[in-house]
Amino acid sequence: MRVLCVGRHHFLGDHLARFFEKFGLETAYAVGLEGAIAVARQVQPDVVICDYDLLATLPLDLWEQDALLSRTPVVAVSMTRRPEEGHVLDVNGIGGFLYLPTLRREDALVVLGAAVAPRYGHYRLGGADWRRPAAADALPR
Repeated sequence: MRVLCVGRHHFLGDHLARFFEKFGLETAYAVGLEGAIAVARQVQPDVVICDYDLLATLPLDLWEQDALLSRTPVVAVSMTRRPEEGHVLDVNGIGGFLYLPTLRREDALVVLGAAVAPRYGHYRLGGADWRRPAAADALPR
């Protein structure tokens, strides 16, 4: 799975890429929303993992207008905000949330596999076989 990790600054983007690379994922990183567009064109990611604070504080208009990123699932990550805290993920249409301090490889692969499966209809990751629910095939595209 190709993953684009997006951070607010170089250190965070690089940290996220190294963190998820240890889980066996192919990673690249970018800084900021505009940087993500440029890097996404090079790496063609299956999923974007983005710093929660970046997603929560900046409008995603640039990504929504981009032909590639508008079709790529986005999963938010945080090192400080816990999943049970109130957040705006449902408002921004983010596909999942990962809390890094307690994240286990297996849990990350479940969330990422589930985020990517609707895009491909099927995805094999970490020994798990993810399929798009049959009901999703009946939805208009």
